[in-house]
Amino acid sequence: MLNYFLSMLMLVFAVASVIAGIFTAYFGSGKSRAVGAVLIVIGLIVGVIFLWGAGFLTSFIGAPPDTMNFCGSVLNGVVAVIGAIIGALIALGIFLLAIMKA
Repeated sequence: MLNYFLSMLMLVFAVASVIAGIFTAYFGSGKSRAVGAVLIVIGLIVGVIFLWGAGFLTSFIGAPPDTMNFCGSVLNGVVAVIGAIIGALIALGIFLLAIMKA
């Protein structure tokens, strides 16, 4: 159970940080661009840690500890997240369709 939580937390945090960093670095100015760059770096670091826990970098770094061994849980978690996103988009589409027709 903890493996599912940690794997999805790290995956979503890494992706969201990189996307927010790119957005902030592109549209920001001055200090905002620096914050965007920091967000990108943090997202990439967490992404590498996630890939290590998922077993993709074990030949370079070694085996992760048991609490970060995501090998079996990554596929199940990603499928669950994709299912949740599709369900939310369908619900949002039905909601918008109902509002537009009313």
